[in-house]
Amino acid sequence: MLLKNANILVVDDDDDVLTAIRLLLKSKVKDVIVEKNPGNIVSLIQKTKFDLIILDMNFNGLINTGNEGIYWLNKIKEINKEVYIVLITAYGDLDLAIRSLKEGASDFLVKPWENSKLIESLTDILNKKKSHKSKKTGASITRTEILGESHVMNDTFLKIKKIAPTDANILILGENGTGKDLIAKAIHNNSLRKNKPFIKVDVGSLTASLFESELFGYKKGAFTDAKNDRSGRFEAADGGTLFLDEIGNISLQQQAKLLTVLQNRKVTPLGSNKSIDINIRLICATNLSIEFLANEANFRKDLIYRINTVEIMVPPLRDRGNDVILLAKHFIKLYAEKYLKPSFKLDNGFINKLKLYYFPGNVRELQYALERAVIMADNDCLYEEDLVFSPIEKIGNNIGTTDLKLETIEKNAILKVIEKNHGNISKSAKELGITRTALYRRLNKYGL
Repeated sequence: MLLKNANILVVDDDDDVLTAIRLLLKSKVKDVIVEKNPGNIVSLIQKTKFDLIILDMNFNGLINTGNEGIYWLNKIKEINKEVYIVLITAYGDLDLAIRSLKEGASDFLVKPWENSKLIESLTDILNKKKSHKSKKTGASITRTEILGESHVMNDTFLKIKKIAPTDANILILGENGTGKDLIAKAIHNNSLRKNKPFIKVDVGSLTASLFESELFGYKKGAFTDAKNDRSGRFEAADGGTLFLDEIGNISLQQQAKLLTVLQNRKVTPLGSNKSIDINIRLICATNLSIEFLANEANFRKDLIYRINTVEIMVPPLRDRGNDVILLAKHFIKLYAEKYLKPSFKLDNGFINKLKLYYFPGNVRELQYALERAVIMADNDCLYEEDLVFSPIEKIGNNIGTTDLKLETIEKNAILKVIEKNHGNISKSAKELGITRTALYRRLNKYGL
């Protein structure tokens, strides 16, 4: 549900709080009702269907235990189990926050709040409500943006459901643009750590000098620009999930340092002799194949075993059947709303072109192609000619190409097979029916 379509009830005994939230929300939601007396909650929710309730935890100025908020939380849930509740208090007690979340609260905010954080929290909760109602997101998977009804995606949802509640380390494999980061977030959101931090790091983009300081932190004076102490990503993720993206691109030296931390469950910041205990759940992702990683010239086997208790292979879009149409409709609706366009109909030619395309860039390529189509559309129907795929992707649908030179066809075939096999030269050579040496010669010939 969009925030602008929501009915929200705010219950607090502080007039200033009620005024502040009402002024903040009145232009952003369908309707906001404020109430000072919690005794009126029952009659209000019986008369009006609220999508979300913001509830104070302390209504008695002499007793600030939060018990009143918990009492009214349970009372509301007895009447309407579906309504989402955000508890808000001036007393930021972690144990109380955990207790309220266990009792069924959707979030816990501390006064004084940041307006942007409050809006972000309400938006996330209402998006969660939409995903609960939609079978397309997988009934057992909550708080994700993953769409799919194909057999391969249902298998993926089932795997997430099984592994998410555990603390097993996960390795997510798949081509670029398949949504590996969404899978990682879905695992976290369905885990016992879901109320703790989810920290993502693109380790493939970290230079050798930044790798340790970013992941392990540093002390003031550890190097020239270290003007203050800084916690690393491992420490920031303590109690939650650390997601290391593009793990296959780190050097053997970096792999050794990472392995030491995972074995000892401790990090030592740069410039310090004192180790810090860490408690994280590790999720890693790469677009490289497990065969490539298994080659010790590329990746340490002891590290693979450490990060790969369970692996998930995210299927490419071309293997997901009618999911491409499901995703297309989702993105078209999304961008139509963003750019204030009307609802679009899809011509059969547009749909057929989507179904026949190879999608080397997967969901990411589909998303950008549809954003362009919505922006450039002249009417409320999208036709085949409105769908233009980016030349950035080297491997596309070569059907109908005007360049029929033998060299071009051979080059495209090599690219397609290597991409399919995630860079595995031996497997690619075998599939092409040539030796590894012959394939290397062709790669040099075409500058690949």
